[in-house]
Amino acid sequence: MRYEQDVFVAGVAGVLPPLHPVRDAVAAGLLDERTARQTRMESVAVSQDRAGPELAAEAGRAALAHAGLGAVDLDLLLHASVHYQGHDLWPPASYVQRAVHADTCPAIEIRQMSNGGMAALELASGYLLGADDRSAALLTAGDRFCAPAFDRWRSDPGTLYGDAGAALVLSRRSGFARLLSLATVSDPELEGMHRGDDPFGGAPFDRRPAVDLEALKRAYVARNGMSFCVARVSAGQRAALKNALAQADVELERIDLFVLPHLGRRRLDAAFFQPFGIPVERTVLDWAGTVGHLGAADQFAALAHLAAEGRLVPGQLVLLVGVGAGFTWSCAVLRIVDAPPAPAAPDA
Repeated sequence: MRYEQDVFVAGVAGVLPPLHPVRDAVAAGLLDERTARQTRMESVAVSQDRAGPELAAEAGRAALAHAGLGAVDLDLLLHASVHYQGHDLWPPASYVQRAVHADTCPAIEIRQMSNGGMAALELASGYLLGADDRSAALLTAGDRFCAPAFDRWRSDPGTLYGDAGAALVLSRRSGFARLLSLATVSDPELEGMHRGDDPFGGAPFDRRPAVDLEALKRAYVARNGMSFCVARVSAGQRAALKNALAQADVELERIDLFVLPHLGRRRLDAAFFQPFGIPVERTVLDWAGTVGHLGAADQFAALAHLAAEGRLVPGQLVLLVGVGAGFTWSCAVLRIVDAPPAPAAPDA
């Protein structure tokens, strides 16, 4: 979609727990050295006690402060997540809503895996444009990838998972970045890649004691073939990127900063750097390699980092890229219209 009407990013924030060095995980036998080398990651953020919604709520408050808005200004709250949120039959979006004191707006959870933050961005922008009296939305994301249900080092070999909360405020009135376009492509033929051959269970972890994405992918690839999987994944990513750039009327070469999902260097090489020629120096790869894949929070947390580092300069074009199991791919083009103040990003 090309945004003819103004939709701005008004505030961003990220909350990161302490960092755990990858070399320590290798020394402790939690991760093999070969995988560690392939990811080229230095550390991941690890929360010892705080759950994803708690981290997200703190980020939400900080993002509102960064935007100069209060909870009373919100017309919508969307909370995205990937992993277990800390309670059963419980709405984490409502917890975040209460924690940021947004008492009157709708609060809704988004479950689109690692593309959840980008899905929230698309849904919220459309919601705000749907009525003249809507002005702002708070988007949060938060996860804690902890044992025994999830092994951040081995559950998804090649990608190391970090814990975080992140938030973004959308506004119809003003902000430091204007949303030019956002495109999402979906291919449900690939949903089985994260389901495998396992029958449906009656309760969480009824079939397996912990997440094992490698086993599920092997089963799917055995049925469908590697060439089929690679072709479909590549086509979805290419279509989302092409559509977002076309709708914004810009060429890839004009993008100043690329915010890519934190998937580890080997996967980023295969999915982005090699097929599209994206310059590594225009990404946040160095920083992403210190925090890990933050689930649905990658893009919001990276924007907060860029703002804090003073790397967002008026006139720049920024491409946000997301991909999630299902599969969905989203790309959004932002134009920086003002230099943002350094966002509040306290450590957990």
